Order: sequence, then structure tokens, then C-alpha cells
Amino acid sequence: MTVIRIVIVDDHPVVRAGLRGMFETDPGFAIVAEAADGEEAIAVVAAGRPDVVLMDLQMPVLDGVVAIGLIRELPDAPRVLVLTTYDSDSQILRAIEAGAAGYLLKDAPRETLFAAVRSTAAGGSPLDPAVAARLLGRMGGRAKDGPEHLTGRELDVVRLAARGASNKEIATDLRISEATVKTHLVHIFAKLGVADRTSAVTTALDRGLIDLPGR
Repeated sequence: MTVIRIVIVDDHPVVRAGLRGMFETDPGFAIVAEAADGEEAIAVVAAGRPDVVLMDLQMPVLDGVVAIGLIRELPDAPRVLVLTTYDSDSQILRAIEAGAAGYLLKDAPRETLFAAVRSTAAGGSPLDPAVAARLLGRMGGRAKDGPEHLTGRELDVVRLAARGASNKEIATDLRISEATVKTHLVHIFAKLGVADRTSAVTTALDRGLIDLPGR
């Protein structure tokens, strides 16, 4: 069994201890380090070489958004999953644009958190359903556009995702940045009412928004 190596970044010792205790109950995870602020996070990530970083946003010294951007610039950078109590539109988009792979709220159930970490490690982009709902509301809600009202560029992103393309490959194909791809995915998740790219592709196929690759 492949063990997912995790770094926990949060300025509250009780939160870090709780998360460590939770993940230590599953042999599929290993906590390799902890950090209490963004600056410390960069150092322990560089030394510990984790697969996934669980990142809080509001921290002293260096906040989570800045830390995400700097971590993503490291050689063989790990993927970052935001785990926070903050679900404001600006925080969500700033984190995704900085390079976060996904965004989860701290009140998520244990199995949801475990699934999100596994998805992040495997290249997914999990998004908390509550966050998706907020973004959907930000874009006018179902009454205005409907959940299936994807833009042409968003449909391009879903089509490429359906072919198994990574965010980097989608960015290259569409001649946009990876950060822009992630922002499109966040909007797609919200409009389709899903939490990850696999569900987005499945939902888009089921609703006839895209065709199966090769058709």
C-alpha cells in the first residue's frame, strides 16, 4: 500500500494534534512534519518532501496564501490542500490562484477529509460542497444561469479533463496558466454542484454538456 506523506500547517497546537491523531488511525497516511506558520511550513516541506500539505490560511509571520505560492515553487513541490474555517469568496480564489489543489473546511467529516487528501495526492482538485455552493451563489445562482451554464473555455477545460489531461497539460493546450485552469475548475465545480474533477467530468457527460473522448 502506498502511504501518503503529509505535512500539517496550522497555528493552533490543538488543531495540529487533533489532525495528527486522526490521520494516525489510518496506515495509509504518515504525518512527516508540522508547522505553526507559513514561513516554518516552507522549511519543513523542503526538508520532509511530503506528498500533500494541509494548509491553514490565517497564520502569523506568513499567511497560508503566500506560503502556498512559495511552496509550489519548490523542486518536486507537493500538492497543497487548504483546510480552514474561512470560506469567503476572496480567500477561496486567492488560495486556488496561488496554487492550492483543493479547498476544504475544518468541519468536514473525517472520511471526507481522508478522501480529499487521497484525491489531492492522486492529482485531483477536491472542493468542499459548502465552498462550491458559495461560489455558485457568487456567480448568480441557479435561478440566474442554471448549474449547466458553462462558458466555452470552461467546456474546453472539462473536455480535456475527460481525456485525462493534467492541469499542466490543460494549461499548455489552451495556452493559459495553471492558476487559470484551477480557477476555471473551481467555477465548473460550483456550477455543476460537484466537489472534484472526476465528478465534474461525469456530471458533464451525464448532462450532455460534453461528449465522450473520441466521439
